[in-house]
Amino acid sequence: MDTKLEHQLQKLREQNGSKTPHQHQHAAMLLAVEETIKEQQATVDPSSYFAALLTLMEQQSGPGSKALSGTIIYLLSVILPFVSHSILRAKFTTMMAVLSQSLDLESADVALLRSVIACLEAVLLAQDASSWRQPIAQGTFRSLLQLSTDSKPKIRKRAQEAVSSLLSRPPPPTVVHPAAGIASRFVLDMLGNAKSDTQAAMYTLQLIKQTEMLWPADDFGELCASLMQLPRLNTPYVSTLSFQALETVFSSASEALNEEQFRDLLVSVIDLKPNVNDSAVSEAWLNIAQKGYIAYASISAEACFQSLPDLIDLILPDIELGKQSTRDAATRCVWALLRECIPTSKLGSEGVQAIIGTLAGGLSYRYRESWALVFLLIAALFQRLGKFAHPSMDAIVKEVANMRMEPEFQFKDEADAVLGAAIRAVGPQVFLEVLPLNLAGVQHSDDVGRAWLLPLMKSHIRNAPLGYFVSTMLPLADKLSSQSQQFVSQGREIEAKVYTALNQQVWALLSGFCNVPADIIESFTPAFAERLANDMLEVPMTRAAICNGLQTLLTAVHALAHTEAADGPITQQQALAAEQHLARFAPDYLAQLFNVFALSPGAARGYLMGTITALLAVITADEVNATFVKVCTMLDQALKTHKPPTAAELTERYLEAHPPPTAHTMTDLAIVMAPYLDAERAQMLVRAAFVLAGQSEDAMLQKKGYKALSRLAEQPAESPARQLIESAMSEQLIPMLVDSAESVAVGSRRDRLVLMALLSRNLTDGQLHFIPAMLSEAIVGTKEPNERARNAAFETLLVMGQRMSQGGTINMAAATGDADAEMAAEQPATLEEFFKMSAAGLAAQTPHMISATIAAISRILFEFHEQLEEQFIVELMGTILMFVVHNNREVAKASLGFVKVIAVVLPKEVLLPHLPEIVPSICKWSHEYKNRMRLRCRHILDRLVRRLGLDAVAEATPEEHAKLIANMRKCQQRSQRAKESGGQRSVDSEGAHAKTVAAAAAAVGKKSFGSTYEDIIYGSESELEDSDDERSAPKKKGEKAKKVKGGSKIEGDTHPTRPGAWIKEDTEGPLDFLDRSAFTHFSSADPTAVATAKARRARAEPKMRNGKFVFDDEEDEARKAKAKAAAEAAQTGGDAADAGKDYYLQSIKSKDGYYRTANQKIKFHKRKAGDSDDEMDIASDGESGPPKASPGKKGKGNNGAAYGREFRAKKASGDVKRGNVDPYAYIPLTPKTMKKGSITVKGNSKKDKRMRGVKG
Repeated sequence: MDTKLEHQLQKLREQNGSKTPHQHQHAAMLLAVEETIKEQQATVDPSSYFAALLTLMEQQSGPGSKALSGTIIYLLSVILPFVSHSILRAKFTTMMAVLSQSLDLESADVALLRSVIACLEAVLLAQDASSWRQPIAQGTFRSLLQLSTDSKPKIRKRAQEAVSSLLSRPPPPTVVHPAAGIASRFVLDMLGNAKSDTQAAMYTLQLIKQTEMLWPADDFGELCASLMQLPRLNTPYVSTLSFQALETVFSSASEALNEEQFRDLLVSVIDLKPNVNDSAVSEAWLNIAQKGYIAYASISAEACFQSLPDLIDLILPDIELGKQSTRDAATRCVWALLRECIPTSKLGSEGVQAIIGTLAGGLSYRYRESWALVFLLIAALFQRLGKFAHPSMDAIVKEVANMRMEPEFQFKDEADAVLGAAIRAVGPQVFLEVLPLNLAGVQHSDDVGRAWLLPLMKSHIRNAPLGYFVSTMLPLADKLSSQSQQFVSQGREIEAKVYTALNQQVWALLSGFCNVPADIIESFTPAFAERLANDMLEVPMTRAAICNGLQTLLTAVHALAHTEAADGPITQQQALAAEQHLARFAPDYLAQLFNVFALSPGAARGYLMGTITALLAVITADEVNATFVKVCTMLDQALKTHKPPTAAELTERYLEAHPPPTAHTMTDLAIVMAPYLDAERAQMLVRAAFVLAGQSEDAMLQKKGYKALSRLAEQPAESPARQLIESAMSEQLIPMLVDSAESVAVGSRRDRLVLMALLSRNLTDGQLHFIPAMLSEAIVGTKEPNERARNAAFETLLVMGQRMSQGGTINMAAATGDADAEMAAEQPATLEEFFKMSAAGLAAQTPHMISATIAAISRILFEFHEQLEEQFIVELMGTILMFVVHNNREVAKASLGFVKVIAVVLPKEVLLPHLPEIVPSICKWSHEYKNRMRLRCRHILDRLVRRLGLDAVAEATPEEHAKLIANMRKCQQRSQRAKESGGQRSVDSEGAHAKTVAAAAAAVGKKSFGSTYEDIIYGSESELEDSDDERSAPKKKGEKAKKVKGGSKIEGDTHPTRPGAWIKEDTEGPLDFLDRSAFTHFSSADPTAVATAKARRARAEPKMRNGKFVFDDEEDEARKAKAKAAAEAAQTGGDAADAGKDYYLQSIKSKDGYYRTANQKIKFHKRKAGDSDDEMDIASDGESGPPKASPGKKGKGNNGAAYGREFRAKKASGDVKRGNVDPYAYIPLTPKTMKKGSITVKGNSKKDKRMRGVKG
């Protein structure tokens, strides 16, 4: 039986004990039917259920049968979608007769009618074309159409879903549904009476909106005409629905209408353009225009293109004046039109010139708030036009560049996107002709420098001719370099650094020019190759740019030469010729790179290694093998004199300034050549790797030895290196790994684990003893401090488990080395056996090994729980649960992780019997704060509550932890109330929230890259912490959410969505609004607030005084400001002083002041004469209520803010010691006192008194 049907029936069976009458009746009826089927010994399938229910339905007659009929029809609605269509066609007449008795709209209830509609839908879907011609089928369909406009929303919605489902799935082989004519006539009749019955017309429009079907050609024109008439009724909601219905109808318009009819329909739609302030109708109209013109372009591309400039000119004001949602819809519409409706043959036509002029108008100041959207459209036009954008869009490029160069321009990123699209479209040569860099000196006043274009060009140069870099950019780099040297000789260091940076930025463009240029053979000449080789060796500053360029060129050409890509920038034959041309220079480059690699520090070798790898891919195998022999010879010589590095040579500062030892360098070069070696040279590398793996004194060499073996083992099965590894497995590799287990350095454990995982994938039956021999090492590896090593250990365990699941026999004698013991017997290779081998670590003597074993079992259980028997899982679970109450926290922590895994992956039936054992053991650690044990226990209980229900967990919870369950129940109820209140939001709010959630999920998706297992173990903790934070900081009553950028409204601005704007004043005089740079004096943020923030940051920055960093003290600044204000007030006289009094501050800080409690009662300050006002300044400005007690006294009001005030120096900038305890010891650092809001001074102990010279 179908799994989905079984799931639905199981949910019904579970409602047998429900207190709701109809739910209990449904479950009882289902159980009775199943009992009848079993008594008749019939097959339990949908047909048996259908036959039994139909028989019961036919037997119902009399006054008391109505409720029972409703239950039977409900069960039929569940069963019928899974019944064979042939059976439903055979019982069509009987079903219609039975169901028609329940179609009484006046007396039937909503639930019964919904069930009847579901049954009718299932029966009609099973009918063929001939059955639809029968009057009974057509009459039933008309009944559904009538129900689709019913006043009751639930009935109407279900009927509309049924009609939509029927019409969108015509019976084969028909394309147009046989009932489409009935539906179209019904729709036309309802729309024709829209004036008199607007409500029915709205319901009909909703039906059209959700019905995707091919309408009859005879009625299609009349339907579109009726829909076009509805917006003229001036009913906003009807207008919106009509446009949305037209949008759905347009999906089949190209098939139902000819070119002339389609054009007339589009003209009618365009004439109905709504007011821009009516956002809902405008968005629907824009969607229709977008879909309609794209469909029109598929019918007649040239005719569609002729009207495109006028349409874009009509839509563009919506981007300026509309609401934000309208602006976005208009931008999407124009963007789609630019990409889909401009034929390739018209890219240089006058129509394109008109479109360019329209979009150029969007750069005017009137579009200031929508420049980001206009830039997006201009970039899309560049992308569509390609090389045809020159010279038509040169003026736009210059205008955007001028706007981008204004210092206060707010849309620099969007402008950069436009300029980047222009670079990709026309190429760097044409782009620099329009916008010269002007780096070699300014000849005219108008020739401004544009050095900021160099980083932008680096990211957007693609498939540009390499010859342009050789002929133009390379001489420019040389000129900049010579200018820098000239400045150095003149002692002008700053100018020299600027020109050096410009030189490096020009060289950085080489990587873009090397991205599959078409002129590789013509431009990559021997002279240019020699220049690159010399600069790579002699000029360290340009070495990275040259290597990146060569790597990009070689990798791209090699990929195109060995793939059949039809749409590549060059053909496969051209790529093969280019690869052969570049291979001529590869040996010389390799020699140069080997020398540079040997002299470079380890941190600067990444790009060098990538370039060497790219060169090895294009040279011949003989050259690679010859080079490898030379490298091996040098490696042997280096190992003879190699000494392990000292501690000083392993420091970060030393490694950044010095190259690694020669043995390390030669090993790296040998490893990178491993994929290209033949069998003989691969054997040489294996021997060298065995020697390196035994270098226990040098962890780096040992690590490289394991890495070399891993590189050989990961090659394809047909490669000589892989075959050599497989032949050496039993005799050499496995014994070496077993024997060297005790001499593995910490730094090489990860690479050793990676090698073990690679070898475990292809073990033969005779090599399975490798798994028990190395299993303990993989288990211990799960506790490695290094995350990558832990991941490698878990991966090794999974690979071993997968290999054990494939079967075989394990020779335990070979694994243990004891041929006489009982353990020497052969064991079958199964998953259960693998779990038993892993569980042996539970008998270890150290908590470290026990916790590692539990973590390993948790991981492999999560992976393979579906392949294990339930009884075995129960036994394993019982064993691990004993360790949850272990006194060692490390073991208990790992055991809690196991409990969290089983709470997620195991079925409910397995977990429920063990709840009395699981929950009390978890609750043991619910009061432990160390290692976040309390939080972990709460997470697991939350998981169990979500899986099994709060009542089941509460029943298994001990009495002393009842408060925890009560708190969880309150949290659950609070969450439920929040969901219910959140469900009352408007549709617009829901849409905005959905977009926000989707964006957040995408961000999290980018950020998070852990496995599902890690999400289960660690993921829920952050979720619970976030929810706790939300509960701990509730929004204040009446507080409104912050408005997004662009949503504020300034005083006097009547536009509904126009952001606030400020004019930034300067000392140059009045602002000239006719100046093109006037927009740079406008800001969407308050300039005073920005200045205040900058000043605050400036105060926070340290200042240099006498060679030392000095940080400003906020309290000192406040004291100085108060003294300054007091002096100014004294100078202005008594009247001014009286005018400046702050009576509220006086009421708060004076000894006779008062404050109000939460109940609005007045309380007077209880301050004594000895208390000073300065002590009040220590309190937080955001606090309200009574003043705090002085720091020298104990009490509940003491917040610790004034602690240590007696150590403040009056003249110095730090703390001083006045015969008291040391300044850093005036607050005891205990967990209780470190908690926020609970800091107290405990300085009266005997020890403190002795330190103060006071007798205890």
